Amino acid sequence: MVKNRIARLNSLLKEVLSEVIREDVRNPLVAKLFTVTGVDITNDLQHAKVYISVIGTDKEKEDTIKALQSAAGFIAILSSKKVVMRYFPELTFKLDTSVENQFRIDSLLNKIKQEQDLRNPPPESS
Repeated sequence: MVKNRIARLNSLLKEVLSEVIREDVRNPLVAKLFTVTGVDITNDLQHAKVYISVIGTDKEKEDTIKALQSAAGFIAILSSKKVVMRYFPELTFKLDTSVENQFRIDSLLNKIKQEQDLRNPPPESS
C-alpha cells in the first residue's frame, strides 16, 4: 500500500515539476531541451531526487542542473500549490545519463553486428 502511494506521488511530482520548470523557471542557464525522467521520493516524504535528462553539451547539462538546484526552493513552492501534501519534499536535482548510456550501448551492439556480418557473410542463393 505504501509503495503504491509512493509510486503515485513519484508520477504526480514528475508531471508537476516538469510543468513548473518549463513554464515558470526563467533562468537562461536551464536548457530548452530537457526532460524530467523520474522522481524518487523517500518513504518519509521529506526528500525527493529529481532526475533530469538534458540534450546538449556537457556545459549545458552542468549549468542546467546547477540552475535548477539553485531554484529548488522556488520550484518547490510553485509545485506545492499544485500538489496537496502536508509537507512538500526538499528537492535535489540529478543528471540522468541513462538515455546517453542507452545510445552508447546501441552503438556498440550495431558495431558488433556489422563486424559479425563481415566475418560471416550470408550464403549465396542459387
